[in-house]
Amino acid sequence: MRKGLIPGCTAELEITVTPEMFAGFEGSIIHPVYSTVSMVYHMEWASRQIILPFLEEHEEGIGSGVSVKHLAPCTEGAVVKIEAEAVSVEKSRITTSVKAVCSGITVGAGEVVQLILPKDKILELMKGADIRNS
Repeated sequence: MRKGLIPGCTAELEITVTPEMFAGFEGSIIHPVYSTVSMVYHMEWASRQIILPFLEEHEEGIGSGVSVKHLAPCTEGAVVKIEAEAVSVEKSRITTSVKAVCSGITVGAGEVVQLILPKDKILELMKGADIRNS
């Protein structure tokens, strides 16, 4: 990992809630609001933006954990700002604090943990997880 990734590094992204982001299962919309699944996706994406500039050619980030509380709904057309901040950088383990804000209200908050590993180590782990090779 390149030098410079320290606690306090931040990234943001802004999304507009669309019907594709609504809460639903198996093609059925449960509620026409920003889903927890979409929120987690956007929080992970914002957190990844923090590590990208620091990855070396032979490295990649891999998700290790997500903890999120969905606090309030956002309807179609709402603009949501996703904010991520590195709060812990321990060797290859990066923890980010994340929040989603809509109209000045925090609608979600939590943390994302990513590991920075050599690409060949990730491939090795994936092979070990492939039950078809057992």
